[in-house]
Amino acid sequence: MKLIVGLGNPGRKYKDTKHNAGFMVVDRLADKYNARLSKEEKKSVVAKERIKGEKVILAKPQTFMNKSGAAVQPLADYYNLDMNDILVIYDDLDLEIGQLKIKPKGGHGGHNGLRSVINRLGAKNFARVRIGIGRPEHRSVKDYVLSKFSADERDEIDDTLTKGVKAAELFIADNLDKAMNKYN
Repeated sequence: MKLIVGLGNPGRKYKDTKHNAGFMVVDRLADKYNARLSKEEKKSVVAKERIKGEKVILAKPQTFMNKSGAAVQPLADYYNLDMNDILVIYDDLDLEIGQLKIKPKGGHGGHNGLRSVINRLGAKNFARVRIGIGRPEHRSVKDYVLSKFSADERDEIDDTLTKGVKAAELFIADNLDKAMNKYN
């Protein structure tokens, strides 16, 4: 079984904001496989689906970004998942809009949502997909990550979100190396 978690903030107020790039990838993956993200479980909205022959849990934590670990860790524990079976997808200020990077493990890189996941899991050795949102030039980081993509940015991020779905599918098929070779 695989757990695919998109990080973001719950609620209409945050829908389609840069900080919700992880949610957007999980939503697209769910749409592609007609999975309904509607069941509430362990502080997340989840869908369970068979993708690429594998049982998969798609999850969107409902704890707000900085407390994401409070949702991810109970899911990982409940389903007795190995760290190799967890993929976390999130926005990254250190990558330009349109860039995507896949890593098999690592630190939090200053991302508070990922920091929370690492702290609660007590491990760093889970895969992640970083979705580039770029850094703000003349505004606060908080205001920037909570803003929506502009029309120009939307075109760029759309392709990146699609690549995020494909990277998740490769992860599900136990082909993380292929995903990294193709998208990094």
